[in-house]
Amino acid sequence: MSTTQASRRTQRCARDAKAPRGRTSGLLPGLRRLLHQDRDDPWAVRLLPRLVFGVAVVYTLFAIASQSLASFGAICALALGGAVIWLLRRRTQLLLALGTTTLTVAFTGYFSAMGDLARTNTSATVTGQAVFGYWALTGMALLGAWMVKEHPGRRGVTVLLADVILVIASVVGMFAPQAGVPLGFLGVLGVLALRGGTAKSLVARLRRVGRAGRSGTKAPQGADS
Repeated sequence: MSTTQASRRTQRCARDAKAPRGRTSGLLPGLRRLLHQDRDDPWAVRLLPRLVFGVAVVYTLFAIASQSLASFGAICALALGGAVIWLLRRRTQLLLALGTTTLTVAFTGYFSAMGDLARTNTSATVTGQAVFGYWALTGMALLGAWMVKEHPGRRGVTVLLADVILVIASVVGMFAPQAGVPLGFLGVLGVLALRGGTAKSLVARLRRVGRAGRSGTKAPQGADS
């Protein structure tokens, strides 16, 4: 037991020796450490540049946001997006899915509006229904990838493939507005079936049924006597 206590005391002394000088609790000692900028104190050396750049960034964003209402909205959206990215930095698949869903919503709405401008004889009701259909399909792709309990592949890649098909369908919808949403629905359904394992399980079941049928049709040897 004496050897163990001696080793613990030695480790404690080594930690105390490695600790930076002047490391005491309280606001005033912390301020002294920050202003002293001892090279052996990594806390003070790293904190001062972060404070300076942080104040500069906050002041710049405040100056831009105070110019107009649009600038204020853009800064709020930027701050919200940055907070979401920071919170989901460890969940890359969900972050990829949310990012591709946002881009798909923007692209499908843009292509539908461009198709409406190109077709002067088409009412805005058809375009509005198409935009709502594309947005519903993006939500379907996002929810469908996470509703599967055991997804065989990466869920974010599944949403990415479905969103790419939706963007292609919206481009087709610029020329044929009645065919864009059904084409996107079939594409999203096919991607979810292939990536979610539904098609694989169906093919496996069909193979098992076929094998059982072939084995049942074989007549046993020596049956006719």
